[in-house]
Amino acid sequence: MTKTYSREYWENALSDLKLEGRHFIDGECRDALSGETFIRKRPMDGKPGAVLARGGVGDINLAVASARAAFESGIWRRQEPLEKKRIMLKWAELIRAHAQELAMLETLDVGKPVLASLNVDVRLCAGGIQFYAEMIDKLYDEIAPTGPNARALVRKVPLGVIGVITPWNYPMIIDAWKLGPAIAAGNSVVLKPAEQSSLSAIRLAALALEAGLPAGVFNVVTGYGEEAGKPLALHMDVDMIAFTGSTEVGKLIMGYAAQSNVKRVALELGGKSPLVVFEDADLDAAASAVAWGCFYNSGETCHASTRLLVQRSVQERLIEKIEAVTKSDIALAHPFEPSAQIGALIEEAHMRKVLGMIADGEKDGARRAFGAEQVMSETGGYYVSPGVFVDMTNDMSLARQEIFGPVLAAIPFDTEEEALRLANDTIYGLAGAVFTKDMDRAHRFSEALHAGTIWINSYDMSNFSTPFGGFKQSGFGRDRSVHAVDKYCDYKTIWQQFG
Repeated sequence: MTKTYSREYWENALSDLKLEGRHFIDGECRDALSGETFIRKRPMDGKPGAVLARGGVGDINLAVASARAAFESGIWRRQEPLEKKRIMLKWAELIRAHAQELAMLETLDVGKPVLASLNVDVRLCAGGIQFYAEMIDKLYDEIAPTGPNARALVRKVPLGVIGVITPWNYPMIIDAWKLGPAIAAGNSVVLKPAEQSSLSAIRLAALALEAGLPAGVFNVVTGYGEEAGKPLALHMDVDMIAFTGSTEVGKLIMGYAAQSNVKRVALELGGKSPLVVFEDADLDAAASAVAWGCFYNSGETCHASTRLLVQRSVQERLIEKIEAVTKSDIALAHPFEPSAQIGALIEEAHMRKVLGMIADGEKDGARRAFGAEQVMSETGGYYVSPGVFVDMTNDMSLARQEIFGPVLAAIPFDTEEEALRLANDTIYGLAGAVFTKDMDRAHRFSEALHAGTIWINSYDMSNFSTPFGGFKQSGFGRDRSVHAVDKYCDYKTIWQQFG
């Protein structure tokens, strides 16, 4: 049974919480070399948050040097596999042991309900580290088929220093998606978290050190993207950048890799995922999937189902059911309230962007069915209610642009061919879903839909055994699953001739 806590409980816990905002480099918390800091407002109430080190080129250089020294020394990559596994399993257990602390840090940074941080984000972070820990002693080299007078050993070897740049919507979860396989493979890492969400990353690094991960294997530099993320992506001694974020910034990352040392790049980028509902579908199940798929985490989800394609004959009934689910099940409240299912948007500038996109959509002709308004302004926080727009066409801005807020664009269709054309008419290809009782159509449609993950009669089902990533401008490379390890490694062939 999931344990709940009162708002008063979390308010009291907040007074005892230590907020560490310095870089974590070579096993130590350090101020920025410049001495500069920055402070963000808390999304939940607009009050000042933690003081954070404002990293720059010098701090990135120190962190990369620490990571390189650890890698070249072999203190981690040459460690006996069972020992590496033991250390990473202990790291996962320490994350669980500090679950409430980490959940508080996450919620203070990003404004999501603290119970979601506790029961989803912390749990999946620990699970991710554990998943890749369990793989360490199961990674084998190969012997290639050769003639009788030779032997060819094919070794999977770590790349070296991995630069990781993660977003603010699911910081701990996405950190684990990248840190787990990169470190399990034997690499050293420099993590630049989003400037909006640095606190949990710093604490994860300290817990890794406590678990026994050698100093320098996992470093964290906080700061702004242009000042710390860009130097990391341009660094000549970084072998790879693993990035999750917007498509626009992903394109910049690719350019930085080309301008520097042609480092490898893995990108998980934006989405405008279609959820397609045919008239024979279970409309109650579809309505629940649409509402939760679009509005969970206040819509700040890369694969959110923000584009509903619904057969015209059932559009009105489905919208009514979506509204009922939203109002009965998806409570928007202060993140410390036990009832909260969704909380605040990340910051005021983002809230203004979302509201601006809503206004533009209405100018295009989209009709508001319900919600999609600023609420709870008296708190000082940044809240927008879940909402749906109908009577839309696929060329409207709300149907094409990634809004990253709790706003659903509903577009009617008449035929399966039209639905498929609309679903694929996007620059993105991260995810999608189809709801129908006709399994032939479900699989035919799923095969034709250009996206990395497709759900049939469900949405957002996942676990660490399945790869996650996109097609088209949603990026390339996969997080999660055993396949994620591959991108942090390369193959080395060693020939031996006999006689």
